[in-house]
Amino acid sequence: MTSQENENVQSGESPATGPRAGFRTDVFPQVRRAGAGAVLISEWDAGSPEGQRAVLDGVARAWEGTPLPAGFLSRVLFAGTDGRSVLDYAQWTSEAAHEEFVRGADTGPRERIAGAPAATGEAGGSDTRYRLYRSLLPQGEPAAPGCVVRVAFRTTGHDAARELVDGLLDLIGGVQPGEGGIASHFHISEDGTRVVNYSEWTTAEAHERELAGGLRRGGPVMAFIAGLDGVEPLGFRRYVGPRGLVRE
Repeated sequence: MTSQENENVQSGESPATGPRAGFRTDVFPQVRRAGAGAVLISEWDAGSPEGQRAVLDGVARAWEGTPLPAGFLSRVLFAGTDGRSVLDYAQWTSEAAHEEFVRGADTGPRERIAGAPAATGEAGGSDTRYRLYRSLLPQGEPAAPGCVVRVAFRTTGHDAARELVDGLLDLIGGVQPGEGGIASHFHISEDGTRVVNYSEWTTAEAHERELAGGLRRGGPVMAFIAGLDGVEPLGFRRYVGPRGLVRE
């Protein structure tokens, strides 16, 4: 991140959107914030670092000046450390609030928002609605996040999804493990076919060290997941550089 970008984050101003009353810009979202009744998560393959920047800048410009209803809490995009992926994490007070915004009569701003990734000519993914189910939290005062690790699973329904998350938390003991690990927030899709762990880390390097030193060698966590019926691991990606709006 450049010195100018650091100044923008500290001042609450982004190059694309500028300051906006009542919102913080380009910060990590408050995953466990009160009132977040619906979470939308999607990922895009932008194809290249240039495409990745185009998606991030395009969405930021699309939101500039768009009236945001009271039901909107946050929308933050992240750049994948692979140089091509984009993670989109949005919070609304309810599914109804998001649906009302999408089908609103004044479709101009909404069409710009929906079309921003497509305008880059790159492949995109549709939003899936989730609910935050359970979290692994740190002991003591949490460190500031510098990286999000998205870990995904395909599941055969809500029972399998809850068995996965409940079993993992019981096995680990309810506290976020690993040096540099801050918290893990497990989301279940509304149809029960996906589980997403939005895991916060101090840095991407901290997660890489933890993975190389522990999970890659197997152990009880990997054995537990492998023994579950109706659960398919879909891998992980690391993301940094939040871009977006978070209501204060």
